[in-house]
Amino acid sequence: MLTTIIAIFVLLLLSAFFSGAETALTATSRPLMHQLEQEGNRRAALVNRLVARREQLIGSILLGNNVANILSSALATSLLVTAFGDAGVAYATLVMTVFILIFSEILPKTFALRHANATALAVAPSASLLVKVLSLPVKVVQAVVRLSLRLLGADKTREYDAAAVMTELRGVIDLHDAREVKDERAMLRSVLDLADVTVGEIMTHRKSVESIDGGQPATVVVDAVLNSPYTRIPLWREKPDNVIGVVHAKALLRAVRAHEGDLDRLDVAAVASPPWFVPDSTTLQEQLQAFRDRREHFAMVVDEYGTIMGVVTLEDILEEIVGDITDEHDVAVSGVRPQPDGSYVVDGSVTLRDLNREFDWKLPDEEAATIAGLVLHEARRIPEIGQIFRFHGFRFEILRRQRNQIISVRMTPLEDDETS
Repeated sequence: MLTTIIAIFVLLLLSAFFSGAETALTATSRPLMHQLEQEGNRRAALVNRLVARREQLIGSILLGNNVANILSSALATSLLVTAFGDAGVAYATLVMTVFILIFSEILPKTFALRHANATALAVAPSASLLVKVLSLPVKVVQAVVRLSLRLLGADKTREYDAAAVMTELRGVIDLHDAREVKDERAMLRSVLDLADVTVGEIMTHRKSVESIDGGQPATVVVDAVLNSPYTRIPLWREKPDNVIGVVHAKALLRAVRAHEGDLDRLDVAAVASPPWFVPDSTTLQEQLQAFRDRREHFAMVVDEYGTIMGVVTLEDILEEIVGDITDEHDVAVSGVRPQPDGSYVVDGSVTLRDLNREFDWKLPDEEAATIAGLVLHEARRIPEIGQIFRFHGFRFEILRRQRNQIISVRMTPLEDDETS
């Protein structure tokens, strides 16, 4: 009897080990284990190999777990039938259900969930040995499973879904909502969005682009370049749409020095580099790679009809990832002004992506790039000054309008009962 009790106890411990190992190895952080393996952790490498062979791992653990549970229950039934007769079957069922459920399932699995990475590293050697020992019976079981799936018409292969992988990455990033990693989370989101955002959404609109008439005297052009906060400036002749080049301040200064101050002989158009035109539908990922391949930082954005829409720079794309980059030459433009009553006075040209990133809002940017564009899209008309709209959880009041352009909007976040 004592030997049987000891055997039951050992089998329950084995069942607890199998249950904890299964939970830990399936719940462990794969990125963390990958990083630990790169740093030389052998147990992490073992965990990664086990997870890579998930079917064999789960099959071996389930086989061992079920053998331990069934054998311990059989021994307990035999022991209690000997002691209490036929009633021992009921006693054995009740006692073993309680012991297996609490001490061999819930307790080890709860512990493994709370300490998944540490537990996975601890059980990896034993689990690896178990997989090797039970490899033959597990292969037989897997063959039966594959045959059953084939008879049922189920595909046993796992499809690779790139969209699902990207969604999973976004979910992992959003799960880490601690304030300490707010900036890092925003940057990671922006990196994943590079393939979905086009240059037309982040470009500097032609209305705000600073350009120079190349037909002016060289002295006027040089003064305009020196007084500009930008390094690269489009050069045009006859009309602003006729861009003949992009003049770089450093190249212009070299030319000025080469002419020893005699600007009358300086041909600014010859100093300018040829303009580079890109369609407004180009994604940021494609444009970033194009900037790297061409070793350029500046491009003119055109629509499907070839009309110049604006300019995009390498800095624009980098700012989409890391946020605004301001240097000593940048002109500070305040586009959002918080008000004491909790509202915001927003310039119509402020982009929705900037607002979402800065204030963690969820304004849709699929149909419009700026706050003015969003109001026009939702209103379906050109609103009048003083008109008020409510959508997407905000109250929009038109403050200023110049002709058909919305200049300024007051945005007030709505409470939940106001939006319903």
